[in-house]
Amino acid sequence: MTELVVTQEVAAVNGLRMHYQRAGHGPPVVLLHGWPQTSHCWRYLIPQLAHAYTVIAPDLRGYGLTDKPPTGYDKATMAADVAGLVESLGFAAVSVVGHDRGARVGHRWGLDRPQQVERLAVLDIIPTREMWRRMDAGLAAGFWHWLFHLQPDLPERLAGADVAGYLGYFFHRWTYNRHGLEPEAIAEYVRAFSAPGALRAGFDDYRAAFPTDAEHDDADATAGNKLRMPTLALWGEAGLVGQLPALDIWRDYARDVSGAAIPACGHFLPEERPEPVLRQLREFLPAPSGTPETCSPRRPG
Repeated sequence: MTELVVTQEVAAVNGLRMHYQRAGHGPPVVLLHGWPQTSHCWRYLIPQLAHAYTVIAPDLRGYGLTDKPPTGYDKATMAADVAGLVESLGFAAVSVVGHDRGARVGHRWGLDRPQQVERLAVLDIIPTREMWRRMDAGLAAGFWHWLFHLQPDLPERLAGADVAGYLGYFFHRWTYNRHGLEPEAIAEYVRAFSAPGALRAGFDDYRAAFPTDAEHDDADATAGNKLRMPTLALWGEAGLVGQLPALDIWRDYARDVSGAAIPACGHFLPEERPEPVLRQLREFLPAPSGTPETCSPRRPG
């Protein structure tokens, strides 16, 4: 099999220096990570998808090696960031795969720029607006961090005293296959969120939920604006989203949606269960030209 090279690059877009990984050739596929992670979360999938696609995996605004400005964490601005990135790379339209917060960015991207997003896969989320509408005691107990992260200053003070301990809580509680997040990956995320401004930026991602994100989401719902492109929803069967009627929920927000639970999986789908996620994505993404060489994702254990 031909050796693939994953390059580390930087682009100036939307007032940011945005770091991204790039590999492969073919139809473009953009991978958007979530919290508390970076583009490193796609390490199992990038080499496999790159045999058939041009894979672009950025660190979102405020994350990883991308700039951490004091503003711009509403999903419309974060979607404009990645839209600017793909435009700078010369692509008119792309397929988008988002996990966690990255899926929320992808959702907004698809609503604001439907001509630019050909296909959208959302991993282990339901729409943000639906999260707030369903926030009863049970959901609040599972997603307590949403409410905590909304608070000004306090999350930085408390989590900043023990970044490894705070992030480690989520990596432990939200996983089913804990070996998928090997010690080296956890150390990489702890290092990334220990950088100046990184914790604040990640919490600002959540804080943007009110009022800006909520206003945008409510406006789309009032106007009946739904995702127009084929949409794939995947979720971990053993995770919190697996306790919700995820596919039925997404049918209210997308015109053409399909989906499936990933068995024996918690929240971190691309790391816990990369093989079934890869199979789902290969079936969903546009068919590449030619017959690419493929193999199973390489992972520890």
